[in-house]
Amino acid sequence: MSVPLWLVRHGATDWSDAGRLNGWTDVPLNERGRLEARSLAERLAGRELAGIWSSDLVRARETARLAVGEPGPDRRLRELDFGSLEGRRWEECPAEVRDALSAFDGFCAPGGESVGELRSRVCEFVGALPDGEHLIFTHGGVIRVLLREEGRDRQILPGELVQVLREIRRPASRVREAGA
Repeated sequence: MSVPLWLVRHGATDWSDAGRLNGWTDVPLNERGRLEARSLAERLAGRELAGIWSSDLVRARETARLAVGEPGPDRRLRELDFGSLEGRRWEECPAEVRDALSAFDGFCAPGGESVGELRSRVCEFVGALPDGEHLIFTHGGVIRVLLREEGRDRQILPGELVQVLREIRRPASRVREAGA
């Protein structure tokens, strides 16, 4: 079964504008990010959604509130934990770190989290979603994981909206219960 997911990368922050790696540091939206979030409201209005979700970090929750209202926050929707790279600008990272992060799969942040760990928690969250269309306010790494699952890969800008169709494999007993 395919579950349509609408994914929104949170609006701009001072760190994203400065090109800083921002994982689990709880940085709020800046004024541009608030404008990006409000501009989503019209595009998202009128959709029949089974759920509205967000990362538990303030930049994702605030984007959701300004765009559609209060989301259901979930820690599994957080960005990659960048460990000792947290807050560094791209150009401050060693070339081998930039290359590994660009390649994405196989990357492990020093003192932080691997992309495999990120993928595992994101797929656990998505796999537990009920049927229907869902709107998720999250981070670039989370969206990249889900796009790559579809064979697509690209950078997502702050405030950007993309759709993925996620194949959900329900346990046979749950499928029988739903059809009973």
